[in-house]
Amino acid sequence: MKVGQVLHMNGGTGHTSYAYNSLLQKKVISLTKEMREEAIRNLYCRTFPKRLGIADLGCSSGPNTLFVISEVIKLVEKLCKEKNHESPEYQVFLNDLPGNDFNNLFESLERFKEKLNDEVDGEIGPCFFNGVPASFYGRIFPSKTMHFIHSSYSLQWLSQVPKGVENNKGNIYMASTSPINVLKAYYNQFQTDFSLFLKCRAEELVERGRMILIFLGRKSDHQYSKESCYIWELLASALNDMVLEGIIMEEQMDTFNIPQYAPSSSEVKLEILKEGSFTIDRLEVTEIHWNAYNDWNDTNFESSLPKSRIDGAINVTNCMRAVAEPLLVNHFGEAIIDEVFVRYQEILVDRMSKEKTEFVNVSISMTKKV
Repeated sequence: MKVGQVLHMNGGTGHTSYAYNSLLQKKVISLTKEMREEAIRNLYCRTFPKRLGIADLGCSSGPNTLFVISEVIKLVEKLCKEKNHESPEYQVFLNDLPGNDFNNLFESLERFKEKLNDEVDGEIGPCFFNGVPASFYGRIFPSKTMHFIHSSYSLQWLSQVPKGVENNKGNIYMASTSPINVLKAYYNQFQTDFSLFLKCRAEELVERGRMILIFLGRKSDHQYSKESCYIWELLASALNDMVLEGIIMEEQMDTFNIPQYAPSSSEVKLEILKEGSFTIDRLEVTEIHWNAYNDWNDTNFESSLPKSRIDGAINVTNCMRAVAEPLLVNHFGEAIIDEVFVRYQEILVDRMSKEKTEFVNVSISMTKKV
């Protein structure tokens, strides 16, 4: 599997699209609002740059794509008015792998600009938007041009499936039954990828530039912890049932592994300290229910939804399908996809009724050293 060519969220705006099934990711981003505001205030009020380079890495496509960009611009405009400074020029870079639905993203820009102008008093500084279709595991911007870099729920994705995991039979990810060499291979790949990511971003950020990263992670020191692996183990169960029934070939199952690693906060911190280019300002670990609507407190929003959108298992199934379908189609073909997710939903109905099901988020704010 060439991850850079295959990995992307489901495009478009249909019921299995990422755009339609990304409330959970928006809630995760919202949890770090205070962290972002603190970073932007410290960054902007220190130098009042005339040009502000902002990047969202792993931006995907949908309602979340410009959410952080909007928050940053509105806060900077507020600070400009408070300090009686002229608004800067905003140079916004939206990065994702080439398979991302950039067409849908750029079609939404005019609506975004209109909405932003309505929400900000007075005239906003000029905004220039750029798409960057490339892997962030390499240089993607010129040296010392970025002031603020943000990435949410992207860095758990690896640049490739780790090598040497051929004996991870019956699993599609790390699991309690995975051999030790598989766990080590996944961790080593994370270390290699994240270290390279930090090195590249350190070259691209200005001195004292800020970066906020949000990982799908785990609290446990055990890599096969249910906190990070269970959601994939249940999908593996659906696939294994189809192997037993002869719908999927066993060889296909045994050669499929998800290119993802959900790190602990200590693993993230260790790599940052080893790379050495950044000072850690804040590190937070939070939890969120698998079902994004589980603790959603907007009653008007909820009452406007069809019952199927509130049902936990349906919602989680659609969310996971929006994320995993391109990978599954590439390996198993399109014909089995509907059946896989029907079975997956049945498993989720059972498990979610009996167990506490939550994702763990590792969020970190850092500053590039002088």
